[in-house]
Amino acid sequence: MNSAALQAGRQLAIERVERLSESDLADLAEATDAAIIEGGGFGWLEPQGRGALERHFRGVLLVPERELFVARLDGHAVGSAQLVRPPRNNEAQAFGATLTHAYIAPYARGFGLARLLVRRVEERAAALGHRVLNLDVRETQTTAIALFESLGYVHWGTHPYYARAKGQTVAGHFYFKTLEPGRGRSTGELIDGAV
Repeated sequence: MNSAALQAGRQLAIERVERLSESDLADLAEATDAAIIEGGGFGWLEPQGRGALERHFRGVLLVPERELFVARLDGHAVGSAQLVRPPRNNEAQAFGATLTHAYIAPYARGFGLARLLVRRVEERAAALGHRVLNLDVRETQTTAIALFESLGYVHWGTHPYYARAKGQTVAGHFYFKTLEPGRGRSTGELIDGAV
């Protein structure tokens, strides 16, 4: 817990979840719609409402290659992120995974939850044996970009026609971060081809 959260007496938690209660689904729907309204990077441009978002999150839990992480503030779900692993038939890219749909509701920001959420996904990816974590983000999401860059993500490219939002074409930035395993050969040795 960071000092601001301790001073405020707030409880912060990040969980990898395999099921969601009805109250979690309601909290996530509210948090997701709030993030969408503020221009968050969930992919939707307009709020989806509770029913659509509950179906979405239930569906995420059914996909074997996806893991859902939920950020909690004082026990309430206020954001989430997904770790997406390559399908089993893609052995050539099995060393990498993707961080996607990461957000914290606007009313729950300022406690360090976004940083904790990303770090937890990184830890899980490394524990599963992934050596690289990839992500992409719209150029308009400057707060997310600043967070990812502060956490060591490397910007490797920009797609000038990445998305359409509010009638405008928006570029997308692509990032990666190498992950170190808990034991064994370093990622640098494997990537650089050292024996």
